[in-house]
Amino acid sequence: MINIVLFGPPGAGKGTQADVLKEKYNLVHISTGDVFRYNIKNKTELGNEAKTFIDKGALVPDEVTINMLSAEVDKTIETAKGYIFDGFPRTEAQADALQKLMDEKGTQVNAMIALEVDDEVLVERLLERGKTSGRADDADESVIRNRIQVYYNETAILKEYYKKQDKYFGVDGVGSIDEITQRLSHVIDKL
Repeated sequence: MINIVLFGPPGAGKGTQADVLKEKYNLVHISTGDVFRYNIKNKTELGNEAKTFIDKGALVPDEVTINMLSAEVDKTIETAKGYIFDGFPRTEAQADALQKLMDEKGTQVNAMIALEVDDEVLVERLLERGKTSGRADDADESVIRNRIQVYYNETAILKEYYKKQDKYFGVDGVGSIDEITQRLSHVIDKL
């Protein structure tokens, strides 16, 4: 089983690459954003709990997020060849919680792979995406730049966290989808 934390700033292409990699390696893609939306839309107990925090503008506690992820892993643990975690962890406490969850499932996080893209390229990509996505946060350059800065502030800690375990791999996220997939595959194949 191979378990990857896929990271990169907004606009780096994580979603696109996760879709390609899940097919290529028969992995389950777990996007925390998708998991939250599913649980809230379907009014699950965890979704309702998360919504109370979101409605107040507060962060959802790690415990609730981990419980949602655990439920997602449980759905496919018997058949999955591994997982791509997208959007989680974001803090060292979450990384510890994810490792504990993986330990409980008899596996581990094998790598954090980060798509590295120059800020100006990210801004350009997101503004372009904003023209068709309907997402307000992709249409305003100052919001985009703030999101990128938040990413760097939050994930610098995780880069070091996974580097200490020899599990951090930075990959150039500029080029065609196929070129970037090849770079990511090169890392994954070595695992």
